[in-house]
Amino acid sequence: MKENNTIKTIFMDYDGTIHDSITIYAPAFNIAYKYLVNEGLADEKEWTNKEVSYWLGLSSKEMWEQFMPHIDEEMRKKASEIIGQELIKQIKLGKAKLFDGAIETLQYLKAKGYKLIFLSNCNSYYKEIHKSIFGLDRYFTELIGAQEFNYIPKSSILELVMQKYEPDMCIVGDRVQDINAGRMNGLKTFGCLYGYGLQNELEDADIKINNIIELKKYL
Repeated sequence: MKENNTIKTIFMDYDGTIHDSITIYAPAFNIAYKYLVNEGLADEKEWTNKEVSYWLGLSSKEMWEQFMPHIDEEMRKKASEIIGQELIKQIKLGKAKLFDGAIETLQYLKAKGYKLIFLSNCNSYYKEIHKSIFGLDRYFTELIGAQEFNYIPKSSILELVMQKYEPDMCIVGDRVQDINAGRMNGLKTFGCLYGYGLQNELEDADIKINNIIELKKYL
């Protein structure tokens, strides 16, 4: 496969694309859910990783609006704080891990001269602690989290920030939000089948990959 010599800027999702986040998200989710059960707001349930992984890639706001729309804003905020605190605890314990080949691929793309932009629905603290642990600023020109934009849709964030970069662009992600963001803004889209999206979420992606290393075939 020939290299793509037109793309200059690559927007990359993080959770489910670079970071194998279910390893820390599932324990955090289960602790928050147990809190809601104890508060009488949810029924007891054993959640599989597959079920929990559906919420990865959504902003906190989107997640709670879809998952438990009946609970009030204060309880959503409390449950979100529990998840956030537990994620940080897991990260500090060294539980966070990137997909095999992620760093190798980032190094390759950086060496090829692509401008890499981290674009995630995460909050700022989550972004900063991952940047520190994995040295993400060695590869990314800019790291953008949704909290900095008050959790507006990823397509709207992309529309605002893409104007700063060279116009030949693509976006890489594992959820429909990533593909829609690219399509709505005229970008080429790479769908990561190894991530956490449902089977039909990536149908409209221009190119589908089964491993992050496959980006080296196209870029």
